[in-house]
Amino acid sequence: MLLHHCTWPEVEAHLKRSTGIIVPIGSTEQHGPNGLLGTDALCAEVVARGVGEAVDALVAPCVAVGMAQHHLGFPGTMTLRPATLIAVVRDMVLSLARHGFERFYFVNGHGGNIATVTAAFSEVYADLSLARDGRAQRGVRCRLKNWWDGPAIKALSGELFGAAEGSHATPSEVSLTQFAFPETIKRAAMTPDIAPKGPIYDALDYRRRFADGRIGSNPALASPEAGKRLYEAAVAEVAEDYRQFLAED
Repeated sequence: MLLHHCTWPEVEAHLKRSTGIIVPIGSTEQHGPNGLLGTDALCAEVVARGVGEAVDALVAPCVAVGMAQHHLGFPGTMTLRPATLIAVVRDMVLSLARHGFERFYFVNGHGGNIATVTAAFSEVYADLSLARDGRAQRGVRCRLKNWWDGPAIKALSGELFGAAEGSHATPSEVSLTQFAFPETIKRAAMTPDIAPKGPIYDALDYRRRFADGRIGSNPALASPEAGKRLYEAAVAEVAEDYRQFLAED
């Protein structure tokens, strides 16, 4: 059930059944020679929608631009400053909390968002703790879940791609987009097969270290068939984590 496809009476009715909501969040950034710029946002949204269907949850619109300054050496990349992303997440949560939502479950598709979104949660809790007597909306809780980070997904990625999985422009995330959007599949030559590894700093340094955008990966191994397996595993794993989140005291 997509929040942006609902009317307000439908949302009001849903809140009587559940005060949880799933928020996909990703990035619009380079993903190597054959990865879509929207990979992180598309993966987060696809998994979030699958989880929403599995557990009858509302799914908010995807936050499609994240903290990706280190990718700005590649055309098409967009970024928000950390302070801007914190403000966006904070305002989204507080807007929905005003209507009675209490459990905010962010399905994340971009590693660069983790620190900033976690900081945004701290801002939300500070707002609530400092409000009036400090007890307002005391049921509000936030969680960030990386779709790729569960044990089942890690095991499957290892089985499918081994050391070629890497950490950016991975064959797993490219496979997931190929499964969900087969009409967008791209082919490209990559040398070496497995990209180099290294630290991440600013955009110019990133482009110098990782000329085609990949880090330690070989996304040429991606396939829609692998993407289907990864999608099913991710939805099952994330759905169970969401259920546990809702059930917490």
